[in-house]
Formats: sequence, C-alpha cells, structure tokens
Amino acid sequence: MILSGSEIKARLGTDIGIDPFNEDQLNPNSYNLRLHDELLVYEEIILDMKRPNRFRRILIPPEGLVLQPNQMYLGRTIEYTETRNLVPMLEGRSSIGRLGMFVHVTAGFGDVGFCGYWTLEMIAIQPIRIYPGVQVCQVFYHTVEGEITEYSSGKYQKNKDIQPSFLYKELGREDRQKTLDFGDGKQSSNE
Repeated sequence: MILSGSEIKARLGTDIGIDPFNEDQLNPNSYNLRLHDELLVYEEIILDMKRPNRFRRILIPPEGLVLQPNQMYLGRTIEYTETRNLVPMLEGRSSIGRLGMFVHVTAGFGDVGFCGYWTLEMIAIQPIRIYPGVQVCQVFYHTVEGEITEYSSGKYQKNKDIQPSFLYKELGREDRQKTLDFGDGKQSSNE
C-alpha cells in the first residue's frame, strides 16, 4: 500500500520527517523534493568499484547550469527526510523526465529507518539547464508487512552531504574475507 498525501501529512513527526516541510510540495500520494545548489562530478575517466573515485564540486548558480549528455551528476535534496515503519521510495517527476533528464537512475528504493538527504544520480539525454531549488523528484511511502528491522548502516545513514558511491567499502570487506577464507596457505581467490 502507498500512503496518500493526507496520510503523509498526518504521519509527520511520527513515522515521517521532512525538513523543511512545505504543504505546497504535497501531492495526492507523494511529496516533491527540491534540488540543492551543489553537484558532484567524478573526475576519473574509468570509475573503479573497488576504490574511492576522485570528484569535484560544482555550484549551480541562480541563473542555472547546463548539464551535458554522457555525464553523470550527483546532486542531493534540500530536504532532510526520516522514515520509521515505512519504506521510502524516490522517483523523478514526470515533468523532468519529459525534458529528457533522469533524476534518480537506479537507486530509488529506500530502507525502513533511512534518515538523511537523498543523493540523486542525474543524467541528461540532451543538454538541459537546471536550477537550484527546483522540485526534481518525489518521495512516496509503502507500508511494510512483518517484523521491521530498521536500516542502520553507517555507509549512507544520517548523511550531511552528497554521497558518492561507497561500494568500495563493501568490496574491500569481501576481499578481506576471501583472503581469510583461504588463510590455510591456498591462493586467495582475488589474485
């Protein structure tokens, strides 16, 4: 089940936190989130899953910034959200999609208990001018059946900024575990 807009509003302060909250951003079954004025762009030509990748920050000026095709931009929401007892989901707004901009490429599925700013993986099909503060995506909430275990990973939880990929932290653990598993003198499986 997806919560209606009125139910989202009714659960503010208990199961849902949205800061700042503006009733004008509330929809029949979602809440629009706005784009912060800063982006991250990776500087590596080839991104490596097993290590941190260099990036630079770009400020979106009030007059806008043109996003280029074949470049991924990481942004974040202005709003900080908290969710208890519900699964938050994020989708780009259809009005943005109709301009050829993907706002949240693959990672729209949130976890019960997620608290933080949403990092947005943005790609443009053709050059498009974006602006800080524009309502680019919407969060909606699913109910959960069964026992709830809240998200508690330190990887992205309670973030304060745009989050580049931390997949390398998981892969590093896996490599260390593989080495430990082969600690009896056999060759490690990652060599």
